Amino acid sequence: MSVESEPSTQSGTASYEETIKAVTLPDAVLDAVEAYESVGGERDRFLWKWIYGLFPAFTLSSVPDEHMETARTTKTLFTVFITLLDDVAERDGDAETFERVRAAVRHADGSGRRPTVGDDGERDGDDAVVEFATELWTDIRRRLATAPRYEEFEDVFRYDLRQSLNAMEYSRVLNDHLAMANLGGATHYDSHNMVMFPYADVDVMHSPDFDAGEFGVVRELIWDLQRMARIGNWLTTWEREVYEGDYTAGVVVYALRNGIVTREELAAACADGDSTAVDRIKARNVEEVFLAEWHHLRRKVDERGLAADSVDLDAFIEGMETVMDHHLASEGYK
Repeated sequence: MSVESEPSTQSGTASYEETIKAVTLPDAVLDAVEAYESVGGERDRFLWKWIYGLFPAFTLSSVPDEHMETARTTKTLFTVFITLLDDVAERDGDAETFERVRAAVRHADGSGRRPTVGDDGERDGDDAVVEFATELWTDIRRRLATAPRYEEFEDVFRYDLRQSLNAMEYSRVLNDHLAMANLGGATHYDSHNMVMFPYADVDVMHSPDFDAGEFGVVRELIWDLQRMARIGNWLTTWEREVYEGDYTAGVVVYALRNGIVTREELAAACADGDSTAVDRIKARNVEEVFLAEWHHLRRKVDERGLAADSVDLDAFIEGMETVMDHHLASEGYK
């Protein structure tokens, strides 16, 4: 698969890295990234430039030019928010902080209780992370409220966000109870971590001429595209995650379920950097299994023949090919 991108890339990993690093982030995103880093966020800024530069490739064509940058910036801020919670849940296993942010989000939306406090009256978890996440979420909601069709799709967006948060909770629980790992769970739960549904919700909120009667067709397509995006992410992050103690990637789950690695070997990778588990996964070509699955899903999408008049579904599908190209080109950077 050749590397194609928005913005365009040159051949070679070094030039690709330079291209992404040259992306200029909006001031609002830079402010959020600086605040994210101040509360302990460890993701390299390459990630935020990577996703911001990539969004035009898989934004729904129904978003007109006058709303394109607004939607793009909002989705990038949303990505910072989701990534923060993903790290809290999966990498850190910090259930208290995660639950406080989830409660704060639901309370802010009028759909849940206030954040909980401990028995001694003190809040559990990381106060700085909760405060930043809550402020960022408030800013995202404020931006979304200016979208032409916010009220029409707000309920769907909140529902889709809850599915993404549930996916993170599943991953946290799995890391604590690795014996429950299975590919069905990785496929059905973990795919929501790609937040493809919320991204599409933001797009349709900013699409005055989108035919709401075609929303179901778009969402049917996203089920497959989201799995494709998840595979691309698994292939390029699983090795880093193993050393961080996160074993939720489908590549790792497959290796566990097929006796390629043991739980003890995975624990050793996190504890002391032992490479046994990683080396075995590579030696057994587990990644090739998932590349084959990605191509199977791509053919399945074509066979479905889904169509819509108010949005170019073919362009959306092609955008996911670009996403995969970017995933493969960015291995080791995010």
